[in-house]
Amino acid sequence: MKKFASITLASVLLAGACLAQAALPVYGFVVKNTYPHDPQAFTQGLFIRDGQLYESTGQKGQSSLRRVDLKTGKVLQKKDLAAEYFGEGSTAVGDTIVGLTWQSNVGFIYDARTFALKGRFNYKGEGWGLASDANNVYMSDGSAEIRILDPKTLEERRRIRVTAEGKPITQLNELEVVEGEIYANVWGTDAIARIDPASGNVVGWIDLTGLLPPAQRGTSNVDAVLNGIAYDGKHRKLYVTGKLWPKLYEIELVQIRR
Repeated sequence: MKKFASITLASVLLAGACLAQAALPVYGFVVKNTYPHDPQAFTQGLFIRDGQLYESTGQKGQSSLRRVDLKTGKVLQKKDLAAEYFGEGSTAVGDTIVGLTWQSNVGFIYDARTFALKGRFNYKGEGWGLASDANNVYMSDGSAEIRILDPKTLEERRRIRVTAEGKPITQLNELEVVEGEIYANVWGTDAIARIDPASGNVVGWIDLTGLLPPAQRGTSNVDAVLNGIAYDGKHRKLYVTGKLWPKLYEIELVQIRR
């Protein structure tokens, strides 16, 4: 993916938008639990299915789909992608797991239990993040648009344009559906946008500045940024991590500005 230095939430509110966004609610965090995370994992997708944590990783020759033990960070099951593919976001769809690739215009469909390849599908443009609910699959491509796909055919139904106070928010990356909203990592930042899927409006910002300070990210790679959101709806627990991060966090959101 694009490489540039991490910036602050304040920069997000100024660059590509305007100060009017400051009127939106801003949420901070309280860390509830901290768990090990593979510091070599270039995290692209993160989700929980049936109480288990799944992760997709990127980089050509290193891309994979994984089932991970939440408490230890141990990889319990792994499916490597062919070296030609740069893996991206993933999500559970029924009894399958769907995964994207960055610039190859192809996605893969895996058996959720065995990780056996069941099929593939094509799309135009780049693939970044994926999330799903009972009715739709949501796909980001780095722009200000989120594609809505049919969960059975994975064909595009329509798109929503994501805006905050009328200004487009680009660089939307990893996605997760949380209590009816779409949470989206904004690439290169410590910010997560909370999006109304019906309108595309940003209804709030999550500021995770300081969750894992840059000096503790264990790498000089500028891509070691916040990326990865998983929600356990049954227990109402929210988990986040980043690319090449040594830790995964369970957090609770706290509103800090109305």
